[in-house]
Amino acid sequence: MLDWLVRAIHADNRDQLRRGFEWLYRFVRPQRRAIGGLLALSLLASLLVLLQPWLTKLLIDEGLLARDYGMLVTMALTMILVGVLGTALGGVNRYLHTRLSGRILFALRGDLYAHLQKLSPAFFGQRRIGDLLSRIDGDVAEIQRFAVDSLFSAVSSIIGLIGALIMMLTLSPQLSLLVLVLIPLEVLWLRWMRRKVELRARRVRERSADLSSFLVETLPAMKFIQSVGQERRERGHLDRHSDNYLADLLKLQVTEFFTHAIPGTLTSLTRAAAFLIGGWWVINGQWQLGSLIAFSTYLGMATGPVNSLLGLYVAIQRMSVSLGRVSELRQAPVSITSDETPLQLPADLRGDVEFSDLSFAYPGREQPVFEGVDCRIGAGEKVALSGASGVGKSTLIDLLQRHFDPTRGSIRLDGIDLKRLSLTDLRRAVAVVSQDITLFRGTLADNIRYAAPGASDEQVLEAARQARLGEMIEALPQGLETLMGERGQQLSGGQRQRIA
Repeated sequence: MLDWLVRAIHADNRDQLRRGFEWLYRFVRPQRRAIGGLLALSLLASLLVLLQPWLTKLLIDEGLLARDYGMLVTMALTMILVGVLGTALGGVNRYLHTRLSGRILFALRGDLYAHLQKLSPAFFGQRRIGDLLSRIDGDVAEIQRFAVDSLFSAVSSIIGLIGALIMMLTLSPQLSLLVLVLIPLEVLWLRWMRRKVELRARRVRERSADLSSFLVETLPAMKFIQSVGQERRERGHLDRHSDNYLADLLKLQVTEFFTHAIPGTLTSLTRAAAFLIGGWWVINGQWQLGSLIAFSTYLGMATGPVNSLLGLYVAIQRMSVSLGRVSELRQAPVSITSDETPLQLPADLRGDVEFSDLSFAYPGREQPVFEGVDCRIGAGEKVALSGASGVGKSTLIDLLQRHFDPTRGSIRLDGIDLKRLSLTDLRRAVAVVSQDITLFRGTLADNIRYAAPGASDEQVLEAARQARLGEMIEALPQGLETLMGERGQQLSGGQRQRIA
């Protein structure tokens, strides 16, 4: 099944697409029972829908035209019962469908986010945040829609198509040939259009990522933009991004319109032909009126699923674009990992740090930041690293936390090579006050205890006092429980630095 699906999709990198489907299946597989239950409900709902036109036929031919009032009442009551059951099933189906969709969507997004958490700062330094947001949000949602919505749509369409064809063949084998002629024509048209849809969809995704990146970059910098009077300039940039996005979106809409318009036109011609031929038979007494009405309804039920299945073919092309973009992130290599059997930090950790023949160059750069660094810092010592900008002071701290690994040499903590330690234990043992201030939306207390979620209120207050935040806390309306706003923008630079 997977091989067929990969071959059916026009993709430049089929190996990447295959790995993407394998990743997706990991999250669909645990929901097999829920999917099976929903498919059973869909089957029952489809059977009830197929029953309605046949009841209409009996009501007209055996009730109205035969002047049998008893049959008329019986069919009317049966139609009411079938309608109520269909409505109830539809409500249950929608609830279960939404629950299943949410579970798969959040599982996919959570797994991707967890993978991103393992990647080094070098990865994020080479990526636009807006592009990452577009993939985590929009592309993952597109994949979920295919995995759940399109799956059940396809199953319902197949059941509806088979059931409608059976009923049409029962009513008139000759007129049923119209549908058999229609389907190959629509398939050929969509095969010709699939590459165009994929290219347009990819371009729209890229434009959406450009727009997200622009907003992520400029909104936090709004104070600076206002300070230098560049509001009009940035509005111009936004207009250009929006115009480019709209232009490619309209191209996609036009392409998808023609993709669906031709099959829709063929469907209309088929229904018109069925009415002309069937109507002629009714006029000449060769067919009953109820049969014509029922056949026309079943024809709509058959052509509707055909169009849905062919539309699914187009949706697969769009989904493949999103799956490729997400797979690219999911397959990004994790360069910094814990040892397979990491050593535990000693309970009496002193804090001796030793740099031995340490050299480092950033990924993709030949010029090293520094070479042959040898240094030992004893526990309790206070050491200042001084030097010009770019000589590697902050980089040395990044190496100490293993955000990067040295290209040569080693770093030891109490005589233990950092690579032998658990990443989590190591980073919890190293406290860093960065020049880049990071605060989260929430209360002052939430931010102070961020690295130690289990800290008590007394410990949080003591830490705040040591950071010289006592007067500020007393002046705040709710003290430690005061909401700071996103990135702590309601605070001064010095206050943010002390909290961080």
